[in-house]
Amino acid sequence: MTVHIVKLCVGVDAIEDLAHWQRERLRMTKQETGTPFLFHRTRMVPRRQDDVLDGGSIYWVIRGVIQVRQRITAIEDSQKDDGTKCCLLMLDPELVTVRPTPRRAFQGWRYLDADDAPKDLDGAETDGYADMPPKMRRDLAELCLL
Repeated sequence: MTVHIVKLCVGVDAIEDLAHWQRERLRMTKQETGTPFLFHRTRMVPRRQDDVLDGGSIYWVIRGVIQVRQRITAIEDSQKDDGTKCCLLMLDPELVTVRPTPRRAFQGWRYLDADDAPKDLDGAETDGYADMPPKMRRDLAELCLL
């Protein structure tokens, strides 16, 4: 049974900022290892790994609104520079815009059932959405108008 993860995207004001940051991460990992890859480092390993890897995504909360998702391709054990154990959520580089859904702040990450996940925006819906300024997108989502 597929389950997703929802996570606050701290320090990012818009989807475009996340895309830029991840392009830089891809460039840096390619430079360091020869292979570009994206990951999100987290302290806690998901207990429901099999469900997450069964088509799960990470849904990014940007400025209080779930706006975009990325498919989780693998979950790997790792270590921080100081030797502390952690987990890497390996991510597909494609950012998929979803129907904006307000979400209150929380710490860490949370599971998100597939039935509760915001729907992807198809090509017809994303045209106007993508052209909106980030603040307008946020405001309209908070008013439940998107």
